[in-house]
Amino acid sequence: MMERKTIESVENEELREENTEQIDKERKDVAKTKAEDVKPDEEEKTQKLGETHDIQDLKVETKTNSETGKDENKEDLESFKEDTASVKTSEHHQEAEEENVMKEVDYSEFGISELLNRLELLIDERPVQEIRHDVDSIKVNFYKKYHQEIEEKKKRFIEEGGDPLDFKPGPDERERHMKYLLKKYRDKKAQFNKELENEKKRNLEEKYRIINDIKDLVNRKESINKTFQEFRELQERWRNIGLVPQQHVKDLWETYHYHVEKFYDYIKINKELRDLDLKKNLEKKILLCEQAENLLLEPDIINAFKTLQKYHEQWRETGPVPKENKAELWERFREATRKINKKYQAYFQEIKEIQKKNLEQKTSLAARAEEIADMDIHSHREWDEKSKEIQELQKIWKTIGFAPRKQNNAIYESFRKACDRFFNRKREYYAENKEVQMNNLQMKTDLCIQAEALKDSTEWQKTTEDLIELQKKWKEIGPVPKKYSDQIWKRFRAACDMFFENKAKYFADREKNYQKNLKLKEELIEEIRNFKMTDDPDADFTRMKEFQRRWSEIGYVPINKKEEIANTYREAINQLFNNLNINDYKKNLLKYKAKIDALANTTKGNIKLQKDREKFINRIKQLENDISVWENNIGFFTQTKNAESLIKDIIAKIENAKASIKLLEDKIRLIDEMDNE
Repeated sequence: MMERKTIESVENEELREENTEQIDKERKDVAKTKAEDVKPDEEEKTQKLGETHDIQDLKVETKTNSETGKDENKEDLESFKEDTASVKTSEHHQEAEEENVMKEVDYSEFGISELLNRLELLIDERPVQEIRHDVDSIKVNFYKKYHQEIEEKKKRFIEEGGDPLDFKPGPDERERHMKYLLKKYRDKKAQFNKELENEKKRNLEEKYRIINDIKDLVNRKESINKTFQEFRELQERWRNIGLVPQQHVKDLWETYHYHVEKFYDYIKINKELRDLDLKKNLEKKILLCEQAENLLLEPDIINAFKTLQKYHEQWRETGPVPKENKAELWERFREATRKINKKYQAYFQEIKEIQKKNLEQKTSLAARAEEIADMDIHSHREWDEKSKEIQELQKIWKTIGFAPRKQNNAIYESFRKACDRFFNRKREYYAENKEVQMNNLQMKTDLCIQAEALKDSTEWQKTTEDLIELQKKWKEIGPVPKKYSDQIWKRFRAACDMFFENKAKYFADREKNYQKNLKLKEELIEEIRNFKMTDDPDADFTRMKEFQRRWSEIGYVPINKKEEIANTYREAINQLFNNLNINDYKKNLLKYKAKIDALANTTKGNIKLQKDREKFINRIKQLENDISVWENNIGFFTQTKNAESLIKDIIAKIENAKASIKLLEDKIRLIDEMDNE
């Protein structure tokens, strides 16, 4: 049916020779056909859309034997004009759709083998006329990936010391297979085109036979109804015939319309039959209007637009309607078409805006990539940082959709070249620094030896600090030759991992003992709280010293419980000392001994005791100075009244100071004894 959509300005010489006299005579009463030549771009596209231009300009004045036949011919011609106008409204959008709608299959994600398999499957199982875009896309993506592989092989060849001029990729079975499949596709396409041309010729002959049959109808003496039925059957046969050669389309349609008009003049269809036919056509076109209006609710505007084109074809194939309904009905159908076309245009305008924004983002990324590619970089750290930034730009690039088709390839090439230039410079930098990399290898080997010497150590704290320091030095050393990189790193990491695994195992076992110690200390505190003083201070004192000894003998507790359990113990033991019936000196000293024992297993215990020691020393010095001053002052007081009373007070102060010094010295001794344990 596609040949009904195209008219070419090429005359059919054979048909003209056969019917010249008759056609010239009959066309004296018919206005000359005015047709615009259709530029033969692509045959199928032209035959879909060309008819709209030529038929629109056909202005036929019919010569009839009665007013009824004249009106009928005019109505038929008007229906052809409506048909062509409906096609014209969608012509621009069909071209836009071909230009903008994305392909359903993204072959850029396929591997080379997948592309070959898909191409072979398409050629063997799909009609050759339906796979052109797929074949082109597969071919582009295949050679893109194939050349990328060759480039990678060449880079590896150069990195391994080869001369670029000596590099030869060699034959590849996959490329040979691709060429074979492309030739197979071209052969099938050529065969299809040949068969299509033969079919068009057969269709042309069949349509001319139908024209002759229509021409013969005017000579029938059968009933009008039967003749009209035969005419309708011929029209249906005409519609069902496919494409014809392009150069014969215009003359074929002109001849067909001329004899259709002559048939309507001849048979003078009676009014009732004519009205019935017009009524049926009216019902069909009303239904088409309703269906077109329903498309306004279709969420998929692409599907709605394609469906609308089918409705336009059905509209053109439907005959004339009553004159009083024609203008109103056509306006209704055209209004629905206009609204759908407007939504269709808006849809692609939105795509254009999105693609424009995508272009702006990609332009910005490409500019940044070019800026990085041109930077003057002289250290491994800088190369590493900028490599990560380039890789991040590439990740962002992949999240952005297509740019406008005209700029998409250009901006991609700009971005890709900038990235390639950066990584080429990086490779050149490291190629020029092989000596530095060998020195780095030696330094990292030394670090491995040091780490291996520490891996069996049980000095957990010190060795941990030493290994952390070695790891810091490792990070500061630059890269080593690529072929040694994994090997040297695994050696260093294995030594570190062995130590830290042993350490983790040790502290896991120790944690269990800490929990046991915590329970023992809680039980001891409870025993201290429940202890009852006796009348024998010495026995009580001995028992309290036993509590202190037992506390000291119990080992470490979990670190998160150290402070809490120590404070609880100190409060309990101090309460016993407060109740002990001994002199203040012993009581004070024993309390401080309990404090030392409590702080011995805490995180900050040593720090607190050292602060106490410094404080005690400063206090002793201050007391010694006070004693010296007081002793000097005694000589002056002998010269004054009430000297005896003043001297007694000073002597008491001196004795108290000496007792305090003795207590402080004993506390310092206890601290020092703890440090020496």
